[in-house]
Amino acid sequence: MAGCPAAQPTRATVTVHRSILGPALVAALGGFLFGYDTGVISAALLYLAPAFNLSSGEQEVVVAALLLGAIVGVLSGGPLVDRFGRRRLLIVSAAVFCAGALVAALAPSAAVLIAARFVLGLAIGTSSLVVPTYIAEMAPRETRGRLVSLQQLMITVGIFVSYLVGFAFSPSHGWRWMLGLAAVPAAVMLLGLLGLAESPRWLLSRGREDEARTVMLRSRSPGEADEELAEMRAITATERGMTIRDVFGRRLRPAVLLGVAVAATNQLVGVNAVIYYTPTLLTRAGFGDAAALVSTVGIGLVNMVVTIGALLVIDRIGRRPLLLGGTAIVVVSLVALGALYLLPSQTGIAGFLLVAVLCVYIAAFAASLGLGIWLINSEIFPTAVRGKAAGAGTVTHWTLDFLISLTVLTTIALLSATGLFWLYAAFGVIGLLYLHRHLPETKGRTLEDIEHSLRGDR
Repeated sequence: MAGCPAAQPTRATVTVHRSILGPALVAALGGFLFGYDTGVISAALLYLAPAFNLSSGEQEVVVAALLLGAIVGVLSGGPLVDRFGRRRLLIVSAAVFCAGALVAALAPSAAVLIAARFVLGLAIGTSSLVVPTYIAEMAPRETRGRLVSLQQLMITVGIFVSYLVGFAFSPSHGWRWMLGLAAVPAAVMLLGLLGLAESPRWLLSRGREDEARTVMLRSRSPGEADEELAEMRAITATERGMTIRDVFGRRLRPAVLLGVAVAATNQLVGVNAVIYYTPTLLTRAGFGDAAALVSTVGIGLVNMVVTIGALLVIDRIGRRPLLLGGTAIVVVSLVALGALYLLPSQTGIAGFLLVAVLCVYIAAFAASLGLGIWLINSEIFPTAVRGKAAGAGTVTHWTLDFLISLTVLTTIALLSATGLFWLYAAFGVIGLLYLHRHLPETKGRTLEDIEHSLRGDR
């Protein structure tokens, strides 16, 4: 009998998918802005440095200011999203995205630019927490993996578009246009959010069951909505009164540790060292500016295309095979990158191999840890504290991202590029071993069922 819903005609599943796709895409524009604002700095740095006479350390500060803002955004956004709702926080984030992009584009000095990027970071941190939570709570279980993974897809699209924009404006050194164009999708997101409904799970947690049912009927049949509401109602009763103290208690500890482990592995394999510094790494390896930017665009394209492929199969293959298999390939790629930097020169055939291995690395990451951090953290926590609990993994992501962005160039100076990539490979092995032991399969299960299975008191 549990299999009856799955036996319905596939047309019903398509209807469900279409009815929720629009709201999911609007919310996922937060992911696009996340990707664009983090990726565009890689090209802009080539022209910011001479424009403001920035040293290597000052360049790292320009990059890291956004990430410091993201940490603050997550820490403040977790409690706010549980109190005021998912939709309201997304609207605020979109407005901040728009304002931050315009100030960054008009910055008269490095100090103003750093402040603007900190403000953008607030929006990125908040949206990176709220977007997957909102989509996961809106989506039917059959398509939750694909829909939540729209966040990561839009991140990769944002990164790719930022690389294209960087390449297009590189002849004119137009870093102001590179930064300012982010205001356009931010305005589109803001307008789109005004017409969206609140998450039904959040509404139910506030005693607004009739509103929750109305929202669910947009993407489910009456029977499916009533069945899911009954399950949500039962578990909401057990969650009533949960606070931030419960997030760190024995009951939620296995889920919180898993969320932190996925996020830590995501960052410690060094993906953002590649995203932020690929043009810098390639120019230091002997590439010209144009060749470095073209190679970066190619890497961004691979990232986006593979994410689309992974998104289409994640609800069939499952989370666990993609995460474990992809992470293993990431580790092997890091070892190979380190070996290539041992060669006397990274031009010619070695340069081709360097870009090819970077593409393999980013493809494996996109299909595994790239999707996994947002999806796993959106699925494994109780509704009442999902914002706060998911914040543990999200703040881990941004804290490590911040530390990595501040240390890439310094670590290369201390350990060489080979040492940098092999250090990331070692971290990847540790993360892979932990995930192999503790990561459950969440494909096709309700959020409430996943929560039950990860409780520390069972």
